[in-house]
Amino acid sequence: MNPFIAIVKRDLLLVMRRKSEVLTALFFFVIVTSLFPLSLGADAALLRKIAPGVIWVAALLSTLLGLQRMFANDFADGTLEQLMLSPNSFTLLVFGKIVAHWLVSGFPLVLLAPVIGLQFDLDSQSLEVLMLALLIGTPVLSLLGSIGAALTLGLRGGSVLMSLLILPLYIPVLIFGAGAVYSSANGLDITGHFSLLGALFILAVAFVPWVSASAVKIAIE
Repeated sequence: MNPFIAIVKRDLLLVMRRKSEVLTALFFFVIVTSLFPLSLGADAALLRKIAPGVIWVAALLSTLLGLQRMFANDFADGTLEQLMLSPNSFTLLVFGKIVAHWLVSGFPLVLLAPVIGLQFDLDSQSLEVLMLALLIGTPVLSLLGSIGAALTLGLRGGSVLMSLLILPLYIPVLIFGAGAVYSSANGLDITGHFSLLGALFILAVAFVPWVSASAVKIAIE
C-alpha cells in the first residue's frame, strides 16, 4: 500500500498549492444551496421538502468542477506515463488519485452538510442521514467521474463531453441519496436506500479503478 499512500499524499500536496481550485468548488456548493432558502422565503415545510434534492444536486455539480483536473495536469507533464511504466500496479495508483480527489472535493461537502441542512430546517435525524448518505455517495461520484475524466483525457473541449458522459451515471446515486434524506424527514424506512447506496459503492470500488486505469492507458498510447 505504500505506492497508494504516496500518490494520495502527492496529490493532496499539489492541491494545497492551488487552494483556490478547492475553495471554488466549496464556495459553489455553499452559494447554490443558500440561494434556495433566500429565494423561497420562510416556508419551512417547502424547504424541508426540497432540501434533499437541492443539496444532492449541488454536491453533484460541485464534484464535477474538479474532475477535469484529476488526470489532466499529470497527463500534460508526462507524470502519468511515468506512473504507467513504474513496477507498481497502475490501477492502484489511479485509485489513489481518485481517493485524493474525494478527500478534496467530496469529504468537505460531508462536513458542510449539517450547516447547509439547517438552512432548510432539517431536524437532527435528517441531518445525520444526510451526512451518512453523502459519506457513502460522494465517493461513488468521484469514482464514476474518474471514468469520464479518463475517457476525455487530452481532448479539446473534454469537460463538456465528460459532463454528458457522467451525468447519466450519477442519476442512481442522486435518487437513492436524496431519497434516504426525504424518507427520514417523513418517518419512512431508509434501509433500502442505504442498501442500494452501499451496493453502488462496493461495485464502484471493485470495478471503476480498473476501468479508469484502462481508459488512461488508451489515452496515453
